[in-house]
Amino acid sequence: MEEEQCESPLPPVKTEESCDDQKRLTEDGDDKDAPPHSEEEEEEDEEALPHSEILDIFEEGLARLVQDPLLCDLPIQVTLEEVNSQIALEYGQAMTVKVLKADGEVMPIVVVQNATVLDLKKAICRFMELKQQREGGVKHVSWRYVWRTFHLVFQGEQLDDDKMRLKDYGVRNRDEVTFMKRMRKK
Repeated sequence: MEEEQCESPLPPVKTEESCDDQKRLTEDGDDKDAPPHSEEEEEEDEEALPHSEILDIFEEGLARLVQDPLLCDLPIQVTLEEVNSQIALEYGQAMTVKVLKADGEVMPIVVVQNATVLDLKKAICRFMELKQQREGGVKHVSWRYVWRTFHLVFQGEQLDDDKMRLKDYGVRNRDEVTFMKRMRKK
């Protein structure tokens, strides 16, 4: 049987051997121990793609990937974190918590199944940062101020203990948590 080899459009990754070869270079840039370069190696160097072209190829591949039915809900400028979250959601390793803001906006936040309240808060921060980057909105949000002024509420119960798991509060997949302003104590 003959083995088929796939050609990769990306340049080969340096191996430990090639790194050792680089260590043997003298100050002049000559490599005394390495064999002379062949014409084939020089042609490979000439065919190497510039960074901008590699980035374009990557973005095109990512755009095709996002067209997959599993990942079609993701934005075009998707991050690796968002892809991993969507895959974890599909495999049942994560859940979506719908966070309802006072203005009626619903934020679909993906967290792992055994997430704590603090994990949910961090996911909300990350969701808002990505949203602001994509829309070009406010540059900085003081999350310390936000969490002192607002709290999360699920079925009338405040989610105050950051170390407590969402499951312990009764939060399940696709449940709605409200982002509510704290009432001042007199």
